[in-house]
Amino acid sequence: MSAATDNSAPASGGKRRPNILFLFTDDQRFDAIHALGNEEIVTPNMDQLVRGGVTFTRATIQGSMSGAVCQPSRAMLMSGRTLFHAPHDLAATLTFPQLLREAGYTTFATGKWHNLGESFSRSFSSGAKIFFGGMSNHLKVPVHDFDQTRQYPEESQYVGPSFSSEMFSDEAVKFLHEYDEDNPFLMYVSYTAPHDPRMAPQDYQSVYDPGKISLPENFMPTHPFDNGELEIRDEKLAPWPRTPAVIRQHIADYYAMITHVDAHIGRVLATLEQTGHADNTIIIFAGDNGLAVGQHGLMGKQNMYEHSVRVPLIISGPGIPPGQQSDALCYLLDIFPTICDLTGLAIPESVEGKSLAPYLQGEKEPLRETLYFAYKDIQRAVCEDCYKLIEYSVAGQRTTQLFNLERSPWETDNLVEDSQYADELDRLRGELADWQQEVDDPLGGELWI
Repeated sequence: MSAATDNSAPASGGKRRPNILFLFTDDQRFDAIHALGNEEIVTPNMDQLVRGGVTFTRATIQGSMSGAVCQPSRAMLMSGRTLFHAPHDLAATLTFPQLLREAGYTTFATGKWHNLGESFSRSFSSGAKIFFGGMSNHLKVPVHDFDQTRQYPEESQYVGPSFSSEMFSDEAVKFLHEYDEDNPFLMYVSYTAPHDPRMAPQDYQSVYDPGKISLPENFMPTHPFDNGELEIRDEKLAPWPRTPAVIRQHIADYYAMITHVDAHIGRVLATLEQTGHADNTIIIFAGDNGLAVGQHGLMGKQNMYEHSVRVPLIISGPGIPPGQQSDALCYLLDIFPTICDLTGLAIPESVEGKSLAPYLQGEKEPLRETLYFAYKDIQRAVCEDCYKLIEYSVAGQRTTQLFNLERSPWETDNLVEDSQYADELDRLRGELADWQQEVDDPLGGELWI
């Protein structure tokens, strides 16, 4: 899996490069898959992916400088660049679909883009039902048809014909049935579920009785202090204080959306098999960010807790061992160099991510010792295998949280006032400062160290 391969040449040994099927959900938390330990959610097709490939249990995003966390998340994914180096519109930035296209791939996309039209046009050679926005009513998604002229004016936009997950899957299924080219393909299927408004069809909503939904162990009526983002839209989806009944209903609605998108993902996977493409297709399943849905008294993803920064990430396909898990500390931006290694393409110099390809074959050495997170100018965090530090600066008030993730995985036991953890606190503050220098965080300095 060398990164020095000539990108214009066939894969090593003259073999055809593998196809890539990228399935991307919107706002799906890392633990919202049945096969990964969530006994209450129904996700048979995601479970199939877990059983068939390698799951990265510590995959995360790096944060956001805006409330629309999914936009920078997608920019980092597409560019392989870190938060402060990945422009949201991907202007003049190489994307992994663009690289594959230049290497001879047919690159197809359907669903949510959220990073403006020019970068989409560079990245994809075909597509259908393209949504350039961030969120919408799932029965009224404003979409564009693929335009060979690479122009996507507002007047060419129209409302899609069906529920978002069904519509995007329909286009993916159609692409697979019609594809008869000799060159490999990238199919990027980017869903808008389970992002709110959570409005799953009744058949899926009826799967979940809110009265039987478990409250998370870190359920709180309110967040214990001002984290700087308690008035954002996401946090207004449920009244304060949060009540058990309201949160159970929100979780039931959230799970119903995930079960619905899971069913349509199953249609895509079945068609991949039926059309004979599965034997030469690498499948990547991921989510763009997590979501609180009542944890820590929060509803959204504008925070540094595990429920909001961790995401599902599963890779399966030819040559990848089934049913394995890796706890390597990784980011979504590591997918770009991983795809390069899996397809025999050189990793561009612009890419800052680290390839996960060795971990698909059982590598145990740490990929990173720590991970860094940032949200606007109010939250910064760093974590390692065990300890996690979150620093807040809101209206001149500094607040610090220190968690032992092994003993307090729900992040409820703040150790910052316990003197026996002073060394860990100092060490992680040093790590945070080092990360700020490495990623060119504009707030690196006394405020955070």
